[in-house]
Amino acid sequence: YAMLLSLIFLIVLVAAIVGFVFRHEIKTSFESNLELALKDYNVTADGHSQAVDTIQSTLHCCGVQNYSDWERTEYFSQRGIPPSCCKNHNDCSEEDLKDPNKAKLKVFVDGCFFLVTSTMESKMSVVAGISFGIACFQLIGIILSCCLSRYITNNQYEMV
Repeated sequence: YAMLLSLIFLIVLVAAIVGFVFRHEIKTSFESNLELALKDYNVTADGHSQAVDTIQSTLHCCGVQNYSDWERTEYFSQRGIPPSCCKNHNDCSEEDLKDPNKAKLKVFVDGCFFLVTSTMESKMSVVAGISFGIACFQLIGIILSCCLSRYITNNQYEMV
């Protein structure tokens, strides 16, 4: 049991170190995947378009860097900026979303990349605290299982 807990502890420790060391690569990968999701928005029948809509409506953002990122997509040439970018859905018409100047007043202008990364970084302290707490419980479990193993081993020799 102590060996299993030690193995899990080491895996969690390595994952935390790798996540910390490669955090910039993770950001770059997220940015490129978000740009790709915008490019393929409503072209493919997968969950990427729904994920983009969820991010935009939840975080009140639009595009990767800003709302004008949508102008470089195929979706914009057909239907304009997606309705998930609208500040007020009742006040957003398709004609407004096709005109970047009108859309600027009706949609969120901030990009999603900065908001997502800043939200993740602000939550990192909570994740680190929870991970530290779990690691402490694992270490206590390792120590107690080693003590139990020693106690059982010592008692077997005394019985003989």
